[in-house]
Amino acid sequence: MKSLRRILFALALIACSIIVESCISDAFTTSSSDVLAFSVDTLKFDTVISAQGSPTKQFVIYNHAKKNINISSIRIAQESEGHFFLNVDGVKGNEFHNIEIMGGDSIYVFVESLLDPTGEDEPIWLKDKIFFETNGVTQQVVLTAWSQDVERLADVEITTDTHLTANKPYVIYDSLVVSPKATLYIDEGATLLFHDKAKLKVEGRLLVNGTQKNPVNFRGDRLDHVVGKIGFDIMSGQWDGVEFMPGSIGNEIRYLLMRGTRWGMWVEAENDNERTLLIHNSVLHNSSNSVFTSINAWVEATGTEFSDGSQAVVDFYGGKVWLAQCTMANYYLFSSIDRPLVNFNVPKDNPNCLYCQLDNCIIYGNAADVDLGKLDGTQVYLRNCLLKSNGVDDANFINCVWAGDPLFYTVREDYIFDYRLRNSSGAIAMGNRDLCPESARYDRYGNDRFVREGVDLGAYTWVPAEE
Repeated sequence: MKSLRRILFALALIACSIIVESCISDAFTTSSSDVLAFSVDTLKFDTVISAQGSPTKQFVIYNHAKKNINISSIRIAQESEGHFFLNVDGVKGNEFHNIEIMGGDSIYVFVESLLDPTGEDEPIWLKDKIFFETNGVTQQVVLTAWSQDVERLADVEITTDTHLTANKPYVIYDSLVVSPKATLYIDEGATLLFHDKAKLKVEGRLLVNGTQKNPVNFRGDRLDHVVGKIGFDIMSGQWDGVEFMPGSIGNEIRYLLMRGTRWGMWVEAENDNERTLLIHNSVLHNSSNSVFTSINAWVEATGTEFSDGSQAVVDFYGGKVWLAQCTMANYYLFSSIDRPLVNFNVPKDNPNCLYCQLDNCIIYGNAADVDLGKLDGTQVYLRNCLLKSNGVDDANFINCVWAGDPLFYTVREDYIFDYRLRNSSGAIAMGNRDLCPESARYDRYGNDRFVREGVDLGAYTWVPAEE
């Protein structure tokens, strides 16, 4: 009897095993019509600095079938000289087998790249593929990237006259210091990419020689996107900024596009007997503090845009300042703005410490433009300037456009920061041609300010356009 029971029990176990195996088998689809779906067909890495790890990209694999699906193989084709690395559902590797996805479920795939130097100055386009084998069907997701070789400068001090060229971008780590008696020439078309907390410190002299067709770029070294199509160009605080130290004189900046800083551009001088800095047809944009700060310095700027900071756009502490055909605008994205756009720091006991003249300028944005109550008795003069404030002319404000609206193309909620003038702008033809120097006749896009008797206010000449 006991022997019979053992036999029956063994047969029951075998039957249960067959049933379980059959159920498991039935839970997985083997149909070639049940394949994978992907959140993207091409995963784009934009521009990746060679020999430097890229940000991580991701996509999703979906199983839209009711039954579970088994991916027999996931692998990178290795068709390019680039190196791409996978993390599938939390596991790192270059090749994967028997990855299961439950019916109606999904998994994430993360991809990183480390691209070899190409030996070329210009970016090189690379392409590869990820192959997926499922139920005898091969599917793919394409990988693309622009690989950019760079020159790396880590904690470098320039002690002799030096040129930085447009051949390859430069990545700056820590600080790039121009020593006293040395001049740093930055050629037209050059690009300086600053790593986190890096800065350019000028004790000697800086000459930025950008042109209308080939401007110079200072920006952070994140070349990818924050999310979707929104690039890191909109992010402030990516690097420290540019600092001119006391004793540095004769600096000139032409056609510079600078953005994404922590402290903006900082100019400090012992006195204003000699000109510290000239800025022409440039853009200083997006700082997590003030965009431009001048202390006791002689500073001149023409045709230049100062835009978007959590504090002042321009901050003046003493010295001698002249701005002509400039736009000061503030629609800072990441916090409230806690100062007027243009901050004149003039103590009551020393009202003559600052001589400042703003001609044919625009001061406008999501903050007070200037502190109207603190300029009486000072040597601060605004002539033919457009302001958001509703005020009246006096000894400090001469022929100004009050409660004006420049009608910028800027749309903050869509991350568009374009400070050119739309049709019907209140800045059109409201300037005084006599206040516009010949050197500022053409804006940074090459448009002629003298096409009308009254010049347009601000850094940009109005170009009629279909709205």
